[in-house]
Amino acid sequence: MKIGFIGLGKMGYPLVLNIHEKGYHVEAFNRSSDKVNLIKAADVMGHYTLASLLSSFGNEQKILWLMVPAGHAVDEMLTAIKPSLNKGDIVIDGGNSKYQDTLIRAEALTKIGVHFVDVGTSGGVEGARNGACMMVGGDEDALNQLAPLFLDLCVPGGFLHTGVTGTGHYVKMIHNGIEYGMMQAIGEGFDILKKSEFSLDYGAIANVWSNGSIIRGLLMDLTASALVNNGPDLEEVLPIIDAQGEGQWTVEEAIRLNVSTPVIANSLFVRYHSKSSDQYGNKLVAALRNEFGGHALHKK
Repeated sequence: MKIGFIGLGKMGYPLVLNIHEKGYHVEAFNRSSDKVNLIKAADVMGHYTLASLLSSFGNEQKILWLMVPAGHAVDEMLTAIKPSLNKGDIVIDGGNSKYQDTLIRAEALTKIGVHFVDVGTSGGVEGARNGACMMVGGDEDALNQLAPLFLDLCVPGGFLHTGVTGTGHYVKMIHNGIEYGMMQAIGEGFDILKKSEFSLDYGAIANVWSNGSIIRGLLMDLTASALVNNGPDLEEVLPIIDAQGEGQWTVEEAIRLNVSTPVIANSLFVRYHSKSSDQYGNKLVAALRNEFGGHALHKK
């Protein structure tokens, strides 16, 4: 199996290393040459043009994995590769695309006999490199071919064929909405600790909560890490929490289905409000996003 990988950003680069390390034939393309140079230095075949990557398949089945930002970038890339696609080829979208967009793209590719597989990937940069959690939507024919690859890239129990095309991105959307709420709760809790009259070691608190407590887990581990990396008072961190779309999409879906989601909705609104606030909890959530996903951290 040969995989043509497109996009060597914060998630794409470690994922390619993971694929390569698992013994698969992977070749990669990125628009910026510095990223191609970097992947070539890791003994992975890199291409400086998309045409070079596509032509490398010859008459072989193409399996193309896109790891580019959601939205226009995906459509632009699909337009670029579509003339080179043949019946039976597989296109994978591993980004956080809106599931409605995925359904439209899948319909267009299905008409020419190309499988479209949507992969919701969780676990952050560390997961991409050493074992992720993947929620994958797609038809049975494509998944029969790709399941061994996904199983190799995931932690034990971390791969699920969620159903038809679109379900992978749908389940990942809801996952990220839940994540918004969980992170917000952590930020609010530490905001109370910060404003109390007690002299407290926030890093030590995060550490003890990471060991045996009911709220232990990866997000609490990364909270402790964020407090080490940025200092317990987060003095240089601006309380700006970016929102990349998934929380909003989750709330929109809740409204469509008449489902009450006050925690997720409020966490989204807090992110909007963070642009004009100075709360310690918002600083912590911003630093926490940087820890697991490499998301931009605004500093003074």
